[in-house]
Amino acid sequence: MKVFHGRQTGAPSEVKSDTFTGTVHADPVMPPTDGVVINNVFFSPGARTYWHTHETGQVLTVIAGKGWVCKEGEAAQELKAGDTVWIATGEKHWHGAAADSYLLHTAISIGRTDWLEEVGETDYQAAGK
Repeated sequence: MKVFHGRQTGAPSEVKSDTFTGTVHADPVMPPTDGVVINNVFFSPGARTYWHTHETGQVLTVIAGKGWVCKEGEAAQELKAGDTVWIATGEKHWHGAAADSYLLHTAISIGRTDWLEEVGETDYQAAGK
């Protein structure tokens, strides 16, 4: 058993850029442990991930703000504080803030994350309609 108090001690918040559009900060909750990565992720308005998949799945718990999560081939679903999302093994998806709000969520990623292409502005704008 390991106890992590609040966030990973000594780990700085990171500005994410290579696989995100817009300004995104990740604050590690714990170091990668047994294939699990946990971060609090803050998206500025309009910021979002690229399309990606997870080897064994992902859980998102929305803390504050509002945003979107979208599985490939489906309409985006709105996210708001208190929502929890389960993303199954291998589902191609993206998530991020609404155009008019920040989004803060805790992301629990299980196994390897495979990053894919950027979510285009047209696809992102379709989320809000």
